[in-house]
This record gives sequence, structure tokens and C-alpha cells, in this order.
Amino acid sequence: MSDIIELDSKDWDILTILQDDASLSVQAIADRVGLSANPCWRRIKRMEEDGVIARRVVLLDPGKVRAPITVFVAIHTRRHDPEWLAAFNAAIAAIDEISECHRMAGEIDYMLKLRVPDIAGYDRIYQQLIRRVPDITDVTASFSMEEMKSTTALPKPF
Repeated sequence: MSDIIELDSKDWDILTILQDDASLSVQAIADRVGLSANPCWRRIKRMEEDGVIARRVVLLDPGKVRAPITVFVAIHTRRHDPEWLAAFNAAIAAIDEISECHRMAGEIDYMLKLRVPDIAGYDRIYQQLIRRVPDITDVTASFSMEEMKSTTALPKPF
């Protein structure tokens, strides 16, 4: 886990705005948080240098780019050695439809989040996984019926 960076309320105000719309000018952000442009810019620059702001991205509408279906895939394996993990990491890195992969505690070893156009798209990825990664003992897919909340924003911790 990385070192925690201390942020004050103005930093969090800036981050809240940027998480909602990173395309705003520094002046627009400064106006909203009650700072002048230069101190606001310095805070943003410091948070970028400290890694608090990891990157700025554009979020796409999955339905408009032929990826409307979200699939959560639970993976079980008997192997946890470095060679197996290297093969697994290589396989998931090569599949663009996998947007997230988590090593889990509890009954599931790994959980994947996929965005696919249809069930056939999921099956294509399933086939790739079982071909590329040895010793997967179970793959269970759950298809999202409705996305009720989705955000990339992290909450203010205090």
C-alpha cells in the first residue's frame, strides 16, 4: 500500500470538482473553491506529483461503443505460485474487455469485471482464459441486469 498523503479541505474540494469534470480550467476550479488561480494550480500540481491524481481520463458510454453488458467473473484455482500468477497476469493484460481484476479474500480467488457486446463476446473471452491460463478450476459468470450506481469518484475520508 502506498503512503497516505495528507490533504486539507481545499485539496478535497479541488479533487471533488476534478473527479466530476477534469476538463475545467484552473480558473474555473479556483473560482469554485475560493482560491486564486496560482495557488489552485500549485495544489493540483502537488497532488499530481504526489500521485494523488494518478491520471486524467475520458469516460465512455459503454452502450454507445458496443460494450453494453457488464459481466463479473469469479475464478477459482488450486495454484498460487509465481509461474501461474505470471501466466494469469499475462492473459488478463492481453484481453481488453477485462476492465478490472481483483485478488480476493474468501471463497473466490480472483474477480474480473468485463464489458462485452453480448453473450458471444463473453464466451470468446472465457475461451481465451481457459486456453491461456492452466489450472483454473472454476469460472463463474454473473451478468449485470441493471447498473444502479457507477462512479469513479472516491469519497472524502472525513
